[in-house]
Order: sequence, then structure tokens, then C-alpha cells
Amino acid sequence: MLPASEQGRSDLIKAAQQVLVDRCMHRRGAAGPPLRQQVLFGTGRAELSVTLATGYTVRAHTDGCLADAHRYLYGDQARWFRAEVVVNNLRPEAQAQLRHDPDYRAALTRRAACDKGDGRCIRASGLQQMRARLEPVRLARVRAAHHDDIAAYDRLRDRAVHRAADLLDGRPTPHWKGNPHS
Repeated sequence: MLPASEQGRSDLIKAAQQVLVDRCMHRRGAAGPPLRQQVLFGTGRAELSVTLATGYTVRAHTDGCLADAHRYLYGDQARWFRAEVVVNNLRPEAQAQLRHDPDYRAALTRRAACDKGDGRCIRASGLQQMRARLEPVRLARVRAAHHDDIAAYDRLRDRAVHRAADLLDGRPTPHWKGNPHS
């Protein structure tokens, strides 16, 4: 039976990923300390790349043991990489968009003028209230704009949970005890 909670699902995937990475490291002669980073993460120029709306670029290799584990669990490492990077950066993208709001920029300027320990000035700047009001709206817009990435993330993660359960069937691990309610 599959875990019901998101944390349980994450733990199951992590446990399976660790088993797969350990097997790969052993096959490639890199088992045991010291862990050889190149065998784990890959070598040469990173083949996968996603540039986020925030301007940051995230890269990954396709030839390391971690990449092998991702291919096994998610089926398509490139699709998983893109979906995971985008989904994990939805909040930073929404926060970056706040800087386009003139009221937010004004509150940010007021906050920057405060002395470091001046809690009264910091509260009076209104930055926290402005952020609390605007961020959920921006995050909803960002999530809507990335609907396809979120759907791909959910599909691929669901596949990984099932592949992980099959891999670990009957094998309790430190990360997942087979408790469907964890």
C-alpha cells in the first residue's frame, strides 16, 4: 500500500532513490567513502538546463548515478528536471514579481531606511503587510501560468511513487517503513 501523506510519498521516493544510487555507485566502482562526486552527479558539461523567470539558470548532468535513479523513477529525466526545477521555484518567481508593484517598492524603500534593530520603524514600513497581501495573488498567477509544469510534476511524481513502492516492496528502509499512513 502506498503512503497517504505527501511526506510519506517523499520518504518512499528518497529511499528508492538511495537504493538505486547505491547500486549504481557500486556497479561503477565508487561505493563507500569517499563518495566520488563525478560518479554521483556526472561529468563534463551539464546537458540539462532550465532558465527561470527570476533569471537564474539551473543545470544538471545526465550521466551520473543520480540521473540514472531519476530516469528509473520518473521515466524521463529531462521532463522531471524541468518540472521539478520550475515547481520548486514558483514562490521565488512570485516574490520577484512583487518588485514590479509600485506600492511594494515604496514599502521596501521605507523598510530599507530603518535602522537594523528598530522594530517600530520596520513594522511602520508596511512591508510585511504588503507582502502578505500581494504574495498570494502573485503566487496564484504564477501557478496558473505554470499549470502544465505542475501537472507534469504531479504525473511524474506519481509514477515515481509507484516505481519506488515496486522497488522497495517488502524491504523496509530507514526512510520508509511501509506504513501507508506515514
